[in-house]
Amino acid sequence: MNKFLKISLIAIFILKLSHTATSQTKVDTSKVYNLHEVNVVRDKVQNEIIPVQVLSGKKLKSLNAHSVADAIRYFSGIQIKDYGGIGGLKTVNVRSMGSHHVGVFYDGIQIGNAQNGIVDLGRFSLDNMEAISIYNGQKSALFQPAKNYASASALFLRTKTPIFKDSKTNHLNVGFKTGSFDLYNPSVLWEHKLNDKISCSFNTEYMYTSGKYKFTYAKKDGYKTTETRKNGDVKMIRVEGSLFGKIKSGNWKTKLYLYDSERGYPGASVREEPGKFRHQDRQWDNNFFIQGSFKKKLTTNYSLLLNAKYAYDYMHYLSDPRLDVSTMYVNNHYKQQEAYFSAAQLYSVNDLWSVSLASDIQYNTLDADLINFVYPERYTYLNALASSICFTRLKVQGSLLHTRVINSTKVEGGKAKNMSEFTPTLVFSYQPFSENNFHIRAFYKRVFRLPTFNDLYYTFIGNKNLNPEFTTQYNIGATYHKLFESGLIKSIKLKVDAYYNEVEDKIIAMPTSNQFRWTMINLGEVEIRGIDASISTMFKFRDVSINTLLNYTYQKAQDFTDRSSEWYGGQIPYIPWHSGSVVSNISHKGWGLNYSFIYTGERYEAVANIKENYAQPWYTHDLSISKEIQFSKYSLRLTGEVNNLLDQQYEVVQCYPMPGTNVKLKFNLIL
Repeated sequence: MNKFLKISLIAIFILKLSHTATSQTKVDTSKVYNLHEVNVVRDKVQNEIIPVQVLSGKKLKSLNAHSVADAIRYFSGIQIKDYGGIGGLKTVNVRSMGSHHVGVFYDGIQIGNAQNGIVDLGRFSLDNMEAISIYNGQKSALFQPAKNYASASALFLRTKTPIFKDSKTNHLNVGFKTGSFDLYNPSVLWEHKLNDKISCSFNTEYMYTSGKYKFTYAKKDGYKTTETRKNGDVKMIRVEGSLFGKIKSGNWKTKLYLYDSERGYPGASVREEPGKFRHQDRQWDNNFFIQGSFKKKLTTNYSLLLNAKYAYDYMHYLSDPRLDVSTMYVNNHYKQQEAYFSAAQLYSVNDLWSVSLASDIQYNTLDADLINFVYPERYTYLNALASSICFTRLKVQGSLLHTRVINSTKVEGGKAKNMSEFTPTLVFSYQPFSENNFHIRAFYKRVFRLPTFNDLYYTFIGNKNLNPEFTTQYNIGATYHKLFESGLIKSIKLKVDAYYNEVEDKIIAMPTSNQFRWTMINLGEVEIRGIDASISTMFKFRDVSINTLLNYTYQKAQDFTDRSSEWYGGQIPYIPWHSGSVVSNISHKGWGLNYSFIYTGERYEAVANIKENYAQPWYTHDLSISKEIQFSKYSLRLTGEVNNLLDQQYEVVQCYPMPGTNVKLKFNLIL
């Protein structure tokens, strides 16, 4: 079906529903009701009509996790590519569509990387994190920037907002972590109440680790030997400062972020000669951004949301063949700049029908000391029109995103083509019974990702004629949530979603007539069929609380790129057919016992699904115990962790061995 016909049908359907809603609903504004003040506790996830997974508060704090990448391993439908150890690159892949299709948002504003489209999740600490949410499709909120509609899936990171009780005006949290790999990780979080309207927070941490750990591998003659993973050291400092303000019917906030690091990349464990590993690649990163958000309800029916951001990213990469004979000499410097502004408007027609219009503009530029570099610039204009209709049992959302991209380069004739595309989304949620605990949901979404600057312009490899990489998603699922007032079981929540995804014009690297020179082309076609399921429960017996979360994912992700290939229709690399996780927490009078289990099933490490590329399943067990001691004016929290309890030797990415058993101690003094 023609895509413009699909868009027209969606628009007609939404308008028809809105006409029905307004004609059948009449609001009596002549009556005034006096309501008593009550405290309401609601489960936010239950009301989401888009599949979403959330880790927040105590659940997030109890995980054996150092960074955001460690935490989201416990979500279903997620694959983390971890290139080994503390310093290795860590990226997320949602439902097998690729890391480039995941939008990462920090306090509501997207973290950009126009150079390669990848966000390293290992650099985001959990020290100041309040909640981590991942949405399939897009966030179901109507009142949001146009960028929030522009990804196949979205990862939202929300940092802590100061909350002051009674007459307190200061909060201080001093932390220190130490453990395996020569880890030293002090941190400070200070929150201050300036007055009743304005508060601020300051958070900083320093981390050093040698990144050295032992691993076992099988040699060609069949016996196993042990080596030490080297050149995985990391030195980093992160500084964040925030201001929070309250205004009548609204709020505002600003954030300044600085991250500076030096790290070694240990590289693949391919030996030049038996027992010898030489990888000395180094990378220096400096990331800075300042962003702000303003939100206000201007009238009873009309609200405005403004977001702005400026970001500067510097990277220096060094690979010296005098230290690592398996590489060529690389000593490159990259400088990225990004400027972004968004205005979103929400209009509530009545109690059932709301309409929003969001307009974003983004400017990106890249400077690099590469041979024959063209110095690209890109303007991206996004406009999203969205509507939501909420009946008693039926909720419908629809959105139409228009993206216009204007490319330019300082070198004449070097720019990529401009583009203009419309992409729709349609979402349903239906409550079949009178009780509000069972819902059926479904969504359709078509969206694309732009070729990165590396895809288009990297010397000798880039291809300025690339088309965008499109994804089409279909999802149907159900949720059940039940609360119990008596008995051991206090709550149970079940979620099941089945989905089908298509990736078209996938951007891949292919060799040219010269096998030593590759180029980027649109060739790949991928189809993904899968099921995500989860169950979470809460038990309580006197002073003992037990929370459990079980996740399971089945995925059949097939490569249909080349019909003439004998591997046509095979499982794409690194996507397991089966995967899952278990998280359990027991708390009693300040004590906490946490257990987590992650399982990744069999998979292949290359396009050819043959015995030589077969990867066996791996799994890890993690255990931690914590105690919070309350004093009159402060509290002390002590935590001990043992990760990979059974010392399993495994690789997430081929030839990048992961750590065996390792320990960590945490101390937090809270004033």
